[in-house]
Amino acid sequence: MKKTALFAGSFDPLTNGHIDTIARAAIVFDEIVVAVSTNTSKQSLFDGEQRIRLVAEALRDFPQVRVIRHTGGLTIEMARDVGACALLRGVRNVKDFEYEHSIASMNKLQAPDLETVILLSSENYRYLSSSLIKEVAMFGGDVSTLVPPNINAAILQTFKDSAFKGKKISE
Repeated sequence: MKKTALFAGSFDPLTNGHIDTIARAAIVFDEIVVAVSTNTSKQSLFDGEQRIRLVAEALRDFPQVRVIRHTGGLTIEMARDVGACALLRGVRNVKDFEYEHSIASMNKLQAPDLETVILLSSENYRYLSSSLIKEVAMFGGDVSTLVPPNINAAILQTFKDSAFKGKKISE
């Protein structure tokens, strides 16, 4: 039987830490569905269509990865829709773990047959977050080693266009 994991997030932007999590999960799962969502409570660097396109391009070398739009609603419902047996999550630290543990417990209550698989971030990505990348890039810092090349180019173009000049951006 095919083992599919759903990895949902805003991926604004997708980082090399996300890719590392996906690459390691690809050893365990036959298919990973990356669901790109929109967090309406936060200002996005890229709109939904841009993020889907950028994520799909960055992950094109992973044949077992499929990128879709998270259309809203419960993530467990989307997991059922794509035939996932697990929700994939990455954690960097204790704070992330506590947050993910609460969500996993609620998901287990709602969908007892769906497992949450938590992968600890690789040591070299434990400090990395999308919000940190946006903050550094907004002030002209080099984030090219922290994100895929296509996403770095999109970040540079976005800040070159000054759409976010002087604005605080959160993850």
